[in-house]
Amino acid sequence: MSKKVQSSGLAGSARDHLAAELARLRQRHDRLETEVKNDRGMIGDHGDAAEAIQRADELVVLADRINELDRRLRAGPPEHSDASEALPGGTEVTLRFADGEVVTMHVISIVEETPAGREGETLTAGSPLGQALAGCKPGDTVTYSTPQGPNQVELIALKLPT
Repeated sequence: MSKKVQSSGLAGSARDHLAAELARLRQRHDRLETEVKNDRGMIGDHGDAAEAIQRADELVVLADRINELDRRLRAGPPEHSDASEALPGGTEVTLRFADGEVVTMHVISIVEETPAGREGETLTAGSPLGQALAGCKPGDTVTYSTPQGPNQVELIALKLPT
């Protein structure tokens, strides 16, 4: 089963989380930018030079991450979409994999919504499995792509967020 799903924006909690991270990164970027400016012409030995290079490299990484978060936040609020296009964040699915293992997973919109320590219990709506499950009902067997090739899973239960 192959479906194309467009991003529908961010859930409120994810948007708040990203906005807070963006604010922290901007503060760190401003502090680091001042340090990098102070490094110019003030380098004493090789250790100082290495630290200055490391700060400059970190400044570039921070700027890239700030741009990425800013782009995500500007994408706007979630659009209302047909339920068959994507599972909404907060959906709980119980799946039976080909080896018989039964797993309950929580659907998230973006990776940043993953609760700490629960990485193995989350499923992004835009992943191949998340997309394949969209529009399905309990009892359906779903085929989705993996790096090792196609895989199948049975949808045992589906609980939409309230």
